[in-house]
Amino acid sequence: DAQGCVIEEVSLPHIKYAIPAYYVIAPSEASSNLARYDGVRYGYRAKAYSDLFEMYAKTRDEGFGQEVKRRIMIGTFALSSGYYDAYYLKAMKVRALIKRDFEKAFKKVDMLACPTTPTVAFKLGEKTQDPIQMYLSDIFTVSVNLAGLPAISLPIGFALGLPVGGQLIGKPFDEGTLLKVSYLWEHTYKHYELVPLS
Repeated sequence: DAQGCVIEEVSLPHIKYAIPAYYVIAPSEASSNLARYDGVRYGYRAKAYSDLFEMYAKTRDEGFGQEVKRRIMIGTFALSSGYYDAYYLKAMKVRALIKRDFEKAFKKVDMLACPTTPTVAFKLGEKTQDPIQMYLSDIFTVSVNLAGLPAISLPIGFALGLPVGGQLIGKPFDEGTLLKVSYLWEHTYKHYELVPLS
């Protein structure tokens, strides 16, 4: 194009497994890391309790939101005896395949561009009662997290009167190029000046 970029299509065949892999790995890590927040040494402590067990229970009940509690429960299950190999270990193998797909793509291109989500932005409160739909909308962002890559989301326009985001994904430790290209994109297209059409 006019900015000197060449567009080439690449394939990430294992990205379809990113959601299940991420939602085993991330909750497992959250469960493990948040175990220390018991109200004794770290974090919030419930105000009223009668014994140690009640302090732990109330602290975690009051101190963590619904989504955090959901992830802790999923992670605890995935790491439990008898399920570790079936879930966590398998998800880590999928993570390695996703990372390998990105490595192969970066042998052909300097940067990847894709949507941030598969749909336009949700209306305020629209999906809060359906966490599965919210999780599914993470397909393009969680794969980047699994591969350990830098990425940035930019406004690229409007559809149905709602903002649409585009994501630029950089090579490992190449945040500088990512920021330069996103800055160029922002100043070339000036999406921040656009007004949505209702």
